[in-house]
Amino acid sequence: MRFRPLRALSERPLRLPRLRPYVPQPSDPPIFWFDSERKDIVREVVQRVTQRHTADRRRMELVLNETALAEIRRLESQRDAESRERLPQWRGLARRIARLSDVEKRDAVRDIVTRYAEDVAGNFDPRVYGFSKQAVPKLLAGVMAPSRLPEELIGETLIGELLRVEGDIEHLRRLQDRGTLVYVPTHSSNLDSVVIGRAFEQVGLSPVVYGAGKNLFTNPFLSFFMHNLGAYRVDRRVTASVYKEVLKTFSQVMIERGYHSLFFPGGTRSRSNLIESHLKLGLAGSAVSAFANNRVHGVDRNVYFVPATINYELVLEGETLVEDWLKEEGKARYIIEDDEFSKLDRWIAFFRKIVGLQAACIIRFGRPIDCFGNEVDDEGHSTTPSGRSIDPGTYVERRGKPVNDFARDAAYTRELSDVIVDRYREETVLMATSLVAHVLFRRLVRETPGLDLFARLRVRGEIAMPREELIAEVGALRDRLVHLQTQRVVRVNDAIATLDPRVIVERALAVWNGYHTRVAAKELEATVTAEDPTLLLYYQNRLVPFATRVVTNAADEAAAAEIARIGGRR
Repeated sequence: MRFRPLRALSERPLRLPRLRPYVPQPSDPPIFWFDSERKDIVREVVQRVTQRHTADRRRMELVLNETALAEIRRLESQRDAESRERLPQWRGLARRIARLSDVEKRDAVRDIVTRYAEDVAGNFDPRVYGFSKQAVPKLLAGVMAPSRLPEELIGETLIGELLRVEGDIEHLRRLQDRGTLVYVPTHSSNLDSVVIGRAFEQVGLSPVVYGAGKNLFTNPFLSFFMHNLGAYRVDRRVTASVYKEVLKTFSQVMIERGYHSLFFPGGTRSRSNLIESHLKLGLAGSAVSAFANNRVHGVDRNVYFVPATINYELVLEGETLVEDWLKEEGKARYIIEDDEFSKLDRWIAFFRKIVGLQAACIIRFGRPIDCFGNEVDDEGHSTTPSGRSIDPGTYVERRGKPVNDFARDAAYTRELSDVIVDRYREETVLMATSLVAHVLFRRLVRETPGLDLFARLRVRGEIAMPREELIAEVGALRDRLVHLQTQRVVRVNDAIATLDPRVIVERALAVWNGYHTRVAAKELEATVTAEDPTLLLYYQNRLVPFATRVVTNAADEAAAAEIARIGGRR
């Protein structure tokens, strides 16, 4: 079965004007060489996946039947241009599988894998990268604050005021020259890939290849940059196991070849705003396997994982995400097509709302670790908790020789996942909106004993706190979090670490007011009312893992214990 490439009109990227091709230089980041290697990378992915599924007739029949059935189900539910074109082909294949010769089956498997690999593989154009470094911050600044556009055009960067990058950046700069970096950040918003890309530029880290949901390619403007800045397409609607294998193999080959990479191990955006604790291990496993396979072939290139947290004062799609979580539609409606991210007016309202906020988004890069969860020193050497240097290659050896072992790598990946989750909690930066939401939601829980979570969410505008009491409790919460920060438990936004609690409360109320369609909390005379418990729940969820450790009032202990159970404590 021969597949012809299909692109919906909305997925066609804007075309780059005809310019002189860029010739990569030896000093350029690895990704600058991607386009010259793309065909060879796709060829290698196709060869590896095809070989694994064409060893015998039974395996070929199994993969063909499973893939055809999965694609027929998907396309029948989509009812779009792709469905009209592809559905007859898949139905025809499903009817013919039993009559195909072994050679025809092998060719059909290769055609399917090739189609998937070509659809996944992205591009990287250094000219677009150079343009985006100069133009995108100014464009966003023009949307956020038109009155400041003239100063942006002469070099002042509003984005730099809104985005703060934290962590040992010098360490990461050294490591990116000694091995392959794999960034694994938390995922709260579709803005994440935009802001973390800007963070790399802001602090001088190399650009990366990264997976992006195919639904994000439907916007022609955004698609233009994603098509040309290293994004590979992940179609979450495709459930065929061979497609997932193509994704993992593509990621593995890229890491084997030294391309710095990024993926969100939480999978999709955290609809609840809880700190991720259940990670999807497929792509993380591809990095572990890449390290092992390189050692098997005599390539001594280390792979370093960099846990990172992306922390927002205001989340662009927060209102839709939390509703989706509460309705448990995250399972049935895996890709949200109609949230705030897809609406230009919500973008403009969001950006203009955060103008004037210092550090409205903080990206914090945690301490890097190797594939097996060990700390990494300044020279890139893996170390034990006592500080002794160890060779990570010994983890993939059997009788003194490196070998590939899928089951072993899967076990290492599970252990690595636990370390990353712990790092997420340590490196989460709590913002003013989370602190104020937590105090208000805790009071709501305290005042509604016996109700479950969903019953409490219907208690709108009935629970209020005296303003001065709210300010006092926010101050006590902030001080407790600052203390926990000294123990490397969690972090607090530097901008609020020393602020008067009164200002923290005013800041949170100002951030919420006028952006979301509902009001999270309302100030009336001397009281502050919990107007929308759902939004308060969303913003306070960032503190769920610490709820029992930050309570300072005995009357709030039972409420804190209930909050700690939200989402299931790890």
